[in-house]
Amino acid sequence: MNAKTVLPAVAMTAVSMVLTLAVVMMWLGTAVPWPVALVVGLGIDGGWLATLAYERRLAAQGDHSNAVTAVGWSFGLLAAGVLVAHALTVDHSGAWLAVAWLPIAAKALWLVHGMWERTALTPSALGAIRGIQQEARDEAAVARARLRAEAATEETRLTAVTQAGARVARVQARTADTLAGAWSTLERTRAGEDTGRALTSVTARVTPGVTSRWDLPVWGPTEQVPALDAGPALTDAELDALVDSIRHSQTPALSYREMAVRFRAAGHSASEVRLRSAWKRVA
Repeated sequence: MNAKTVLPAVAMTAVSMVLTLAVVMMWLGTAVPWPVALVVGLGIDGGWLATLAYERRLAAQGDHSNAVTAVGWSFGLLAAGVLVAHALTVDHSGAWLAVAWLPIAAKALWLVHGMWERTALTPSALGAIRGIQQEARDEAAVARARLRAEAATEETRLTAVTQAGARVARVQARTADTLAGAWSTLERTRAGEDTGRALTSVTARVTPGVTSRWDLPVWGPTEQVPALDAGPALTDAELDALVDSIRHSQTPALSYREMAVRFRAAGHSASEVRLRSAWKRVA
């Protein structure tokens, strides 16, 4: 994996060193003897290579030296300065200026390679990271699917409730219309003249004195049934005694409903209000 960054840096460094040596030989070879120019070129390239090697050694040990880094950048800037100065003294300066940045580029590539090494991980660590990321993606996908399913279920439930509510509202509306029609018919019937006379003839108990109560015609001889004939009204004391007697005629004591049924089955007569009052007094 280191070859992705170290090979471009090595290649760029080699090209820069060769180019620097060639420029020094061409530029200084006309002014000084060529051995001197060769020594100057090799000195620049050698100093650059020596500082680079020492910096790589410190990086392999997990250490770093600002002084060594500064010296290395100084040699790189010196090589770039030589290329720029040579480009400015020749006729075709554009072509030489186009390659004057190579030493700086080589140093930048070695800086990138150092950052790559400091952040590199082992295959096992990379596999663990990929597993964690995959697990997180799986959980997110499951959560999204669950949310979508819950949203669809809630939408279906709301649709069903809305439709049921609409049906109930329609039924209630129809029932209200039917009741309104029935009440209108009842009101017209009650307000009719013939209906009014018929009602007043049978409501003497409700409105006494309106008209005489109807008596059904009797055909043939009749016999009075004592149980059905209205007896004399009971006093409160007599009513209390009867209620208490019927109530305690069975163990446990009878409830009000059972007592009332037996009271009326025995042929006694009393209004519901009086009977309930007597029950409250004795119970």
